Amino acid sequence: PALTNTHLRGFMSDTNEEHFSGTADNKVPPPPTQDVPPEVLRQREVKWLDMLSHWDKWIMKRFNKVRLRCQKGIPPALRGRTWLYLSGGKVKKEQNQGKFQELDNQPGDPKWVDVIEKDLHRQFPFHEMFVARGGHGQQDLFRVLKAYTLYRPEEGYCQAQAPIAAVLLMHMPAEDAFWVLVQICEKYLPGYYSPGLEAIQLDGEILFALLRRISPVAYRHLEKHKIDPILYMTEWFMCAFSRTLPWASVLRVWDMFLCDGVKIIFRVGLVLLKCMLGSREKLKACQGQYETMELLRAIEPRYMQEGFLVREILEIPVTARDLEREHHSQLKRWKKNRGELNFKSPPRMHGTRIIMLAEPPRRQDLQQNPTILVEASQPALLKKSKEEQKSKKRSVKKSKPIEEIPNPYSLPSDNSSRPSEPARPLPESSEAAEAVPNTKSDLLQQQQALTDAPPAKESPLQQSTQSLSSTEQDTYL
Repeated sequence: PALTNTHLRGFMSDTNEEHFSGTADNKVPPPPTQDVPPEVLRQREVKWLDMLSHWDKWIMKRFNKVRLRCQKGIPPALRGRTWLYLSGGKVKKEQNQGKFQELDNQPGDPKWVDVIEKDLHRQFPFHEMFVARGGHGQQDLFRVLKAYTLYRPEEGYCQAQAPIAAVLLMHMPAEDAFWVLVQICEKYLPGYYSPGLEAIQLDGEILFALLRRISPVAYRHLEKHKIDPILYMTEWFMCAFSRTLPWASVLRVWDMFLCDGVKIIFRVGLVLLKCMLGSREKLKACQGQYETMELLRAIEPRYMQEGFLVREILEIPVTARDLEREHHSQLKRWKKNRGELNFKSPPRMHGTRIIMLAEPPRRQDLQQNPTILVEASQPALLKKSKEEQKSKKRSVKKSKPIEEIPNPYSLPSDNSSRPSEPARPLPESSEAAEAVPNTKSDLLQQQQALTDAPPAKESPLQQSTQSLSSTEQDTYL
């Protein structure tokens, strides 16, 4: 039978609420296993800044290097901007200037508005952005989801879109989050959130077919007990594991997912099934359908740990070609048994390179427009009133001149004064010399500033893999 959004509400509100509250929100953070030294983090940031400045060249000519760096993990300070570029949301936004504001100003369909408002408090309730009812995080979440129902009225709202949008809002402003959500719904997971949810059912059959090759033991067990894939993989796939995995693992999976497409989501699902059901020893504990479902609802933490999971994902031999071949096979089977699909979704695109080839960007579409601009000097802010200056002269000795703080993310057009001494080369690998010639001087300036800056030991970027969302720790860059 066809699934509806009402069925999905049952899956998402009842089956995994305890697990979601404890791990996906990072209420109990896992032990740090992937700490990156500050110096290495700075070097990676410089490399990513160079890639973002010449995005089209990197994607078309050196995509394997981009993929490798996504697999290593995108630097937290640049994750939001990189996701916007990887998804093609940056190009979409530039080509639809003013569209989000137009949608944001409309009241929205009361049917969808009521449903969205009921879901707002369920998204990451322990995250500082969403902890307060009616707070700025929930307001932005409402704006993004409401705008999507106006942008695609034939699809409307699906509850699984809320955690996707919430994760995006932790890393970028509402307008950027909206366009990345559009790209995920239309390019990465087309048809997932449409009425009937046929696309997710079709992908469940694809996952089950792939499992036969990856873990025959798990496949035979699920087949023996007639456990339909839709029972265990709906929330995994529709929420891109944002409600299932520990937070550090969610971010790493999304880094790879937005680079390489849906095959990453399939690989994560296959890893979890293989680890939980792939040996006869494990299957002794689950003799029936109920026991098996309970096991899959409570994945062992060691299998979801960041380092282990990423390693396993990269070793699973499932390619985009495998998915397309199996999709074609399952679609023929679907039509034979159930007839034509009621909702025909656009073709799925497997990652950022395919998206860019399908919609070639203009140069101005890729131009960076950071939301934080650090000026070289701000005399108006530093100047004190005459009364304060006079009282200071009477009571205190003349203060030292205020030192200028170099901008570690200066733009190519930044006119701030350059360091007088020559920049030192970065001490990492030969990748440090990969700068594109036409902005080499700017990259050297960034390297100098990042190398000279003392490591901030208290920085959350170094102590945690969580996303920052407060105004004092703005990651929109």
